[in-house]
Amino acid sequence: MRKLTIIGGGFAGLTAAITAAEAGTEVTLHEAHRTLGGRARTAEGPYRTNEGPHALYSGGPHWTWLKQRGLLGELAALPPAEALRFRVHLDGALRRTPPLGLFRQARRTAERAPVDLDFRTWVTGLAGERTARVASAYVGVALFHHDPGSLSARFVQERLHRAACLPPEAHYPRGGWGRLIDRMATRARELGVRIETSSRVDTLPLGGGPVIVATALPAAARLLGEPSLTWESGRTVLFDLALRTRKGDPFVVSDLDVPGWIERYTAQDPSLAPAGQQLVQAQLPIGPGASKADGVAHAERLLDAGFPGWRERTVWRRESVSQGRTGAVDLPGTTWRDRPAVDRGDGVYLVGDQVAAPGVLSEVSFTSAVEAVSLALRADRLEHHHRHGLDLKRG
Repeated sequence: MRKLTIIGGGFAGLTAAITAAEAGTEVTLHEAHRTLGGRARTAEGPYRTNEGPHALYSGGPHWTWLKQRGLLGELAALPPAEALRFRVHLDGALRRTPPLGLFRQARRTAERAPVDLDFRTWVTGLAGERTARVASAYVGVALFHHDPGSLSARFVQERLHRAACLPPEAHYPRGGWGRLIDRMATRARELGVRIETSSRVDTLPLGGGPVIVATALPAAARLLGEPSLTWESGRTVLFDLALRTRKGDPFVVSDLDVPGWIERYTAQDPSLAPAGQQLVQAQLPIGPGASKADGVAHAERLLDAGFPGWRERTVWRRESVSQGRTGAVDLPGTTWRDRPAVDRGDGVYLVGDQVAAPGVLSEVSFTSAVEAVSLALRADRLEHHHRHGLDLKRG
């Protein structure tokens, strides 16, 4: 493949760029914003927040790929004393341990879960209504959906199994995901990738080789002229808070009454906030009829339960609503194979976290990016063989 154009410079776009360049392809990447990263950007300034909580799951294929290329970088390690400050909010009270039924349910592998049945009904039949409610709430940490129990049991169980495994799969690049993006961009440039920032593309390039669209799904639908290019995702309130440090604050408060999760990220990475301060982040799911105020009120209830005097200790606060930017969720009767196809035809490929590729969270972006490059290379080889065969016949 001689030339490839990539539209979008987030995690998926950079994965595709590196993969294609390593195969000897001339790659040009266009990013509409001034900086690369997409949802993996890390804010500049004293509070190094991501656009919502981010984690790298070590059980995914992207982990090995990043590690082999020296792109993982330094990971933030959680001190053992902080790990003991994990708390759950259940029946309106803060507790140190979740119900045993949650651990039992989390041990089940996704292969045992049906695709056509919703998670709540399936777990209720196995372990009772209470375990179904608790498991549905807990798995919100990896789904960002207001009602995980209504989704496909196979889809939810895969995420529950991996989010609750021990030792934990979730890891965090020190300094925020922006550092990971910087390393990927450096690698891409070393391979000869031409990266153009502040370069918005409104029409597909023509005649210059295949194109990989690595934008959010709504933006891809507009660019491709396909209004039907949609898939279910979450609606959330992003809640960022900087507090003056107080010894004894929890590391995590996981709400087991309704989906919600608050984490003190400076517990493992003090570089995310100035000395003497701690950064707390949450991405709280809200339903279609709920408002930002509803999500903020949920966050404040969890803070009231776990962070004494947090209002008086607040030095910085930010909140916003995020729509459809938390990855794909699969309804009963659907799997990842039913999502929008990677291959859109005519040399156009679609990648990101809402397309037809397997994995959890950012793994979907990664696997779709690698698949898109593989499909483009295969198509190029077939075209080459076809042309070569025609030349032989003419000769």
